Amino acid sequence: MGQNNQPAEQDLNQLLKVRHDKLKDLQKNGKNPFQITKYDVSSHSMEIKDNFEFMEGQTVSIAGRMMFKRVMGKASFCNVQDLQGNIQAYVARDSIGEDSYKDFKKYDVGDILGIKGEVFKTKTGEISVHAQEVTLLSKSLQILPEKFHGLTDTDIRYRQRYVDLIMNQEVKDTFIKRSKVLSSIRRFLDKQGFMEVETPMLVSNAGGAAARPFETHFNALNEDFKLRISLELPLKRLIVGGLERVYEIGRVFRNEGLDTRHNPEFTLMELYQAYTDYRGMMDLTENLYRYVAKEVTGSEILTYGEHEMDLSKPFERITMVDAVKKYANVDFNEIHTTEDAKKMADEHHIEYEDRHKKGDILSLFFEEYVEEHLIQPTFVMDHPIEISPLTKKKPDHPEYVERFEFFMNGWEMANAYSELNDPIDQRERFEAQEALLAAGDAEANHTDEDFLNALNIGMPPTGGIGFGIDRMVMMMTDSPAIRDVLLFPTMKTLGGKDQ
Repeated sequence: MGQNNQPAEQDLNQLLKVRHDKLKDLQKNGKNPFQITKYDVSSHSMEIKDNFEFMEGQTVSIAGRMMFKRVMGKASFCNVQDLQGNIQAYVARDSIGEDSYKDFKKYDVGDILGIKGEVFKTKTGEISVHAQEVTLLSKSLQILPEKFHGLTDTDIRYRQRYVDLIMNQEVKDTFIKRSKVLSSIRRFLDKQGFMEVETPMLVSNAGGAAARPFETHFNALNEDFKLRISLELPLKRLIVGGLERVYEIGRVFRNEGLDTRHNPEFTLMELYQAYTDYRGMMDLTENLYRYVAKEVTGSEILTYGEHEMDLSKPFERITMVDAVKKYANVDFNEIHTTEDAKKMADEHHIEYEDRHKKGDILSLFFEEYVEEHLIQPTFVMDHPIEISPLTKKKPDHPEYVERFEFFMNGWEMANAYSELNDPIDQRERFEAQEALLAAGDAEANHTDEDFLNALNIGMPPTGGIGFGIDRMVMMMTDSPAIRDVLLFPTMKTLGGKDQ
């Protein structure tokens, strides 16, 4: 096997050697491209193409990576790729000079060029730049993937995202849209009077969600810390402090598995608004999703895979009990004890743990029978108290809480509460979480005494919500996996253990 690969490796090594030799020759002749510190770019490719009628005959300066070159004696064509796309350049010896043309002929695909010239249209109708000057701005010492096959190995694409962005325009478009998603969220919330804040990533108590944290050690304090799993508790402290509308878009970290919708570090947005409840959060979510979809995609109808989701209509609102009744034909209003719930789970082959109570079983039924059906935008309301330790009880049904999860395409996209602001109730909930922790639930919360102190000082009625930004971007870009919308997804180290 090794012998068969040897000629290919020798050919590659020889090609790389040629590039290094070209660089040495440039340096020897006082033309070291790495000594250039700037280049004044006046225009980008799509600006020129979109405004050709105005720009025809004008002198422009463009810069980018040479992706193609065809030398034809005294004149050549090359293709330069920049942020917006690509544009052809016509490079003639008589226009740039004999010495510059000799240099140009030695340039390689992958080199970064600056080209100054006049905008024109070729005989075949292609908008191009007639070069007057060509400057080598950076020498590529590595070889790009072969043009027609591109970069298709997903592992290499994720590990070498910089090459992926060069070779696959649709990948670049995805991450441009991701940036637009974030900026449009900020514009929407700014108009609603929200204030963007930042809270710590290193915490002594990782609370606010059911997840296993990453742990680290802070040498200066000789103290163990955790990476945050949520933004919730610090933001609620700010509501206590009188900042009535706050939000944060930030990375959170959960020590759990990898799959198409989960990465151990991901982007979460949480916002909290004083003097409203979870129904206020529903209204905000509808308006936010419509606004972002229109800004980023130009439409309130999203296509993801085989599904089309209409955000222009009012989003469906259904309780978890009614959803399970609708799709599993099991009515939890008729189930009054944990024993009855477990018996029903046994009949439906739903696996559960000994510690699970009636509310936990309801949630398991929901996951098994309901989630996959929630393709259109849907708010699933009124969750059992057992799975909602930070949420206000429903006054008329205290075994349930004022919470909703927002679903699209069968995925949970957001999670919202009428926030619990009763410090006595909150302490009891924390004590219940501590009992679960002692029973072996690694995702249960520890008691946060400082947060309890904040609630004792007094927090107004508050609505809060957390949005998974990565899933939102997946939906807006029709991306099949979360790694496709993360510039640098978590990957196992090459040559690491078990490899």
